[in-house]
Amino acid sequence: MKLNGPAVLRVLATALLLTGAIALGYSLWQHYMYSPWTRDGRVRADVVNIAPDVSGLVSRVPVRDNQEVRKGDLLFVIDQERFRQALAQAQAQVQARKAELDMRHRQAMRRMNLDSAVVSSESREDIGAQEKQARANYDASLAALDTARLNLHRSEVYAPVDGYVTNLNLHAGDYVSAGAARMALIDKHSYWVYGYFEETKLPNVRVGARAEVRLLSGGKPLAGHVESIARGIADRDNPTTANLLADVNPVFTWIRLAQRIPVRIRLDTQPGDLLLAMGTTCTVTIIRNRP
Repeated sequence: MKLNGPAVLRVLATALLLTGAIALGYSLWQHYMYSPWTRDGRVRADVVNIAPDVSGLVSRVPVRDNQEVRKGDLLFVIDQERFRQALAQAQAQVQARKAELDMRHRQAMRRMNLDSAVVSSESREDIGAQEKQARANYDASLAALDTARLNLHRSEVYAPVDGYVTNLNLHAGDYVSAGAARMALIDKHSYWVYGYFEETKLPNVRVGARAEVRLLSGGKPLAGHVESIARGIADRDNPTTANLLADVNPVFTWIRLAQRIPVRIRLDTQPGDLLLAMGTTCTVTIIRNRP
């Protein structure tokens, strides 16, 4: 069968379209399966758990929920009356111990200057031991005084970093215990991104590679670079039993999804005009073949 000119053109056009569709499909397959990008990115930040160093009733909370604070700003105050009384008691104890030490020292000096016929060696040793004990008591009282001063100072809790008070649930009248966190502070200078990349894309991810972060909320893309790649995730199909043996799942699914590996992205700059919120979603693209 002999084809005329228009028929040949139609065949050629169809072949070109088919070839283009195959090439486009292959390119899209390579892009979605192997290109180093992911929509599963999360903005992260360091959260400082604020815990008091002393226990007591909260007397004042001068900050508000979601308030920005600077390093050194007052966050909350624990009732100070008990700590002031403890400080006054420690100061009085120091004065008493100092008076006792001075008395023992004078007694020791008098006995040292007396003739051995008047004061026995045993008496000198006894008073010397009493002076040493008085000095030890005085040193201990000084340490207790320092502790009392420190406790009074620690009854005021200050921000250790610049950041944002988050999910505030502390009020005047609440009781706080030493070492128990009662306030969360997000470090404003610590924002970074976790990109969860499929394992098929990891061969194209390198530490130090440039990255582009686009927030789901919009705005200009953020520049960063790959800081590290996680070296392990939990294996849900192989938990450990009570006798420490592997509990292998006997069911095999025909569809096996690629695991997602966390890749930490360090932001090159902290944007001043763009709202960054920990936990928000973003798209992360690794820029290849560029310095």
